[in-house]
Amino acid sequence: MIIDFKHKQGGHCETTVTSNLLRFNNLDITEAMVLGVGAGIYFTYLPFIKVQFAPLMTFRSIPNQIFQTACKQLGIQYKVLKFKTPAEAMSALEENLQKGIPTGIQVGVYHLPFFPPEYRMQYNMHNMICYGMENGKFLISDSVMEEPQWISYDDLARVRFAKGAFAPKGKMYFMTHVPSDIDLKMPIYKGIKKACYNMTKIPFWLVGTKGIHALAKDVKKWPKKQGNEKASFFLGQILRMMEEVGTGGAGYRFMFTAFLQEASGHIFKDELMSSSLDFVEICKKWRAFTSVAVKNCKNRSKPTEDYGMLSDILHDIAEAEHQAFKKLDKVKM
Repeated sequence: MIIDFKHKQGGHCETTVTSNLLRFNNLDITEAMVLGVGAGIYFTYLPFIKVQFAPLMTFRSIPNQIFQTACKQLGIQYKVLKFKTPAEAMSALEENLQKGIPTGIQVGVYHLPFFPPEYRMQYNMHNMICYGMENGKFLISDSVMEEPQWISYDDLARVRFAKGAFAPKGKMYFMTHVPSDIDLKMPIYKGIKKACYNMTKIPFWLVGTKGIHALAKDVKKWPKKQGNEKASFFLGQILRMMEEVGTGGAGYRFMFTAFLQEASGHIFKDELMSSSLDFVEICKKWRAFTSVAVKNCKNRSKPTEDYGMLSDILHDIAEAEHQAFKKLDKVKM
């Protein structure tokens, strides 16, 4: 049994899942628009939490938050379910498929059989869509893969109950009612306001632009505190989270720029287009950071010099983002 669903690749898993589920429900909203309306742009640095033995930092909101926020802003009804056992989770998924409901699921990628080996890591925040089942196998739409993929019952149950940080616990989510006509103006405005609040106003020193400053301070200390080898390993964690973990590059900033440009066609044309240009420059700064960091990880330059340079770049990025989001926050309905 296969649902009439169209697989489409994207830059990031959760925004692609959300956009594709909306498209299935006859609402054509781009991945970039989903990111913006869902206020997915974010930053937090949590050095006391380790992922793959390195400090956690994330350039997006917590798993499933983009989907839920976008649905709320757009007036879409939805359900998010978690389960105690794999059998219970798989039974609920099968029931959804029998009803013709394509379903988003959160999984760990380390044991995902169709993933390329270089993509496999202890990362439990990956999202994909299940939209069919036949002969004990399930049909998957994954943003990473060019074509739909089949996965066995046992393999799917395993990745849905992966262990570790942000364990998915069989999470599945889906839309139950999508309005036939949605005006994007207010959702765009609310998404922008929420993003500006998250990046500049949350009163915690490890979140938003304050979090980027905190990371910058620690990066400078890593060589002496951790040793060059471990410092380079930690630096690789930043690169993975920023460039490889489905972000679309530069920690979602390119995608956020695309959102602002698209949004300018709906409201605040001049203001949002101006802000998008601000973020183009910020994207260049993140890419400059990536360039220096990659050379460091490949031992092509002197670590003690590089970490100071990397710290300076991050401080510069933090200040540029703070000013850009403060400017964006001045937009009024």
